[in-house]
Amino acid sequence: MFTSLLPWKFILKRLARSYGFLDPITFLARLRRFSQPSEFQEPLELIRAGLVFHARGLINTKAIQNNLDWVWPYWVEKQFNPKDISFLPRAYSLTHVNLTHRNWTAVGRPDLPLYPLIDPRGLVTPFYDRWSLDFWVLTDNGEMLLPSKLPQVQQELHLERGIAVETQCHLEDMDLAGRVWLTDDASPKLSIEIKGRSSQKGWLIVSLRPYNPEGIQFIEKIEFNRKSNTWLVDSENVVWMSEPPERVLFSNYDEGDVIHKLWESKSEIAGTCPAGMATAAALFPLEGKKQKKVNLQIPLESEIQRDNKKRRPSGPDWESIMTKTARLRIPDTRFSFLYEAAKRTLVLLSHIGPFPGPYTYRRFWFRDGCMILNALLSLGLVDRCFRLLDTFPLMQKWSGYFQSQQGEWDSNGQVLWIFDRFHQLTGQPLEESWMHSVIKGADWIRKKRTHRGKGRHAGLLPAGFSAEHLGPNDFYYWDDFWGLAGLRSAARLSRLFHSKKKCNSFMEEAADFEKCIFDSIEKIPGQRTRGAIPASPYRRMDSGAVGSLVADYPLQITGDDDERIQKTVNFLMDNCLHEKGFFQDMIHSGINPYLTLSLAQTLIRLGDPRFRDLISNVSALASPTGQWPEAIHPFTGGGCMGDGQHGWAAAEWVQIIRSFFIREEKDSLILGSGLFPEWIASPEDLFFGPTLTPYGEITLQILKRKQGIMVDGEAKWRGTPPRMVIRIPGYEVRELRDFEGACEIRRTADGS
Repeated sequence: MFTSLLPWKFILKRLARSYGFLDPITFLARLRRFSQPSEFQEPLELIRAGLVFHARGLINTKAIQNNLDWVWPYWVEKQFNPKDISFLPRAYSLTHVNLTHRNWTAVGRPDLPLYPLIDPRGLVTPFYDRWSLDFWVLTDNGEMLLPSKLPQVQQELHLERGIAVETQCHLEDMDLAGRVWLTDDASPKLSIEIKGRSSQKGWLIVSLRPYNPEGIQFIEKIEFNRKSNTWLVDSENVVWMSEPPERVLFSNYDEGDVIHKLWESKSEIAGTCPAGMATAAALFPLEGKKQKKVNLQIPLESEIQRDNKKRRPSGPDWESIMTKTARLRIPDTRFSFLYEAAKRTLVLLSHIGPFPGPYTYRRFWFRDGCMILNALLSLGLVDRCFRLLDTFPLMQKWSGYFQSQQGEWDSNGQVLWIFDRFHQLTGQPLEESWMHSVIKGADWIRKKRTHRGKGRHAGLLPAGFSAEHLGPNDFYYWDDFWGLAGLRSAARLSRLFHSKKKCNSFMEEAADFEKCIFDSIEKIPGQRTRGAIPASPYRRMDSGAVGSLVADYPLQITGDDDERIQKTVNFLMDNCLHEKGFFQDMIHSGINPYLTLSLAQTLIRLGDPRFRDLISNVSALASPTGQWPEAIHPFTGGGCMGDGQHGWAAAEWVQIIRSFFIREEKDSLILGSGLFPEWIASPEDLFFGPTLTPYGEITLQILKRKQGIMVDGEAKWRGTPPRMVIRIPGYEVRELRDFEGACEIRRTADGS
């Protein structure tokens, strides 16, 4: 009580001025004038994550720029090179962080929360946020193949027996190839196969590196055991080698990178570094023109134990779980590959959580989680979704708030929507605990809305940080549309599983909320909106307006011909695209794959063919391993924001593929409205399914015949078959009530 009486603001102001610093109280007050008043200025979780991120960046600043004679990861080699387009000046950059090539691919198994990473040049990080392994070739005349310094390599994702990443490098007469995967053993191990070749004698080198794709990660002690051919890293992690190296070398920060000691003839057994910058190299002899192969294994059990995660009994392997998912057949190998990669990304990231990424975003948000679960439902992975949804009520606050980040008001609507979506697509009744959670969550939305007054935000949800990439704290329509959808879902579920009284209460609340939202939009001066829907009542039209399109996709609050949605889309298409991808100015400052795909979904619903260019561009922006970072640098093509393998982006790719073939629209299913004309013109039949819909499970086929095309399918309806409308571009529109044999459709006279 005494401390609350102290004049802390006055003391801080005086203290700051006495030392020549900015007055923090005045500074924060000025800063907050750029946003609407809110309960929380910034989510504490994001501040904490940002501090950790930039603490690493401070260490990078100290360790990297004055040691550029080391071999660094790919992003450093690019970002610190004044000859490269990725170069960033460092004079006023307090922290040095990866802003140009945030790309990596995780390998793993469906039943394990383990995500070893491989960067674009084959650098392997076995453990979460720890050290890495790199692989080099050295010839006796001093030539070196260092993958992180090469302008080009070939990297592929192999899906035959799970997930494996292969990286192949070539320089003059030297070749290097690495393949990385997680074993199917009872005790998980990361397996690495390295192959090296040179036209003259030399060395295949395995090197321990005190960094990962984000920057420095300390190694203080490395020991080599000659009997077992193993490194022991920091007395904890083991790296096993399939044969004894001829030499093993160590170095510390004072001596420099171990690369400078490769010509020494001695062999050592241990190395230490008080600065945490120990490096090591194991050298295997190369005979001229003969390929050398070395296998490595790193046991990963310690990571599960360290994270205190109770390991589940051995779950399904990749083959068994993939056979349960919707299959795709189209004459576009790139789209098909990305679909298969996206499916595996979603499964990999949904063992627990689900997580939006394997590294930077290896934590939970309801927002990303609901999008990922929606895609998993579309794929048919019902049991997996049930298990994850069953954890949601446990994360609900006593107030009814589903909080993953403070001050973000979209989560309750999203959770209620995905509970409803689960019931609609599966037909399964909601668990009692789920329904109790739904009622509490809907009541929270009702209580959280602002007072009905005369301001533009009357009756909306409070100002908040929202989806983070929309801008500073504001009354975001993104939050409101999700809240409205959540109330409607709660009403529907209450009618089925709770009480008619609650259903009516939520329906009345939803009707009032909808009126307040659209009244708010109408109150905005016309010169600000241009007939479209901005991000908030107090914003002009800018790239943040992409959040307002959630009213169209996926929520369908607005109709498929809503003029405000059309004008919002047109504004974004005219002003916010870069190289046919949606460029998000706020926060992300990059081309955003999942927002581009969301924009394309609205264009499909509007019947606007411009969606094809957006989707083709997203396909081209994917990494060679079929992954998207959260945002993409407009020049380097590398990741510039978030995780390098983004779950939300994978989810939207799955959803857009589904929309090509099957869309839900009010009381109907729309078939084929997103199919590309060149796919129809090809001789190959098209196929997608089975996928879940509110009416049952459906599979769609487009069969090619001399006289035209035939639309056929299979369905397992749960009741009366829905109205189905065939709307393939360039062909006549036909209506079906069920699949009773293939339906022939013909081209329209003008082909439109």
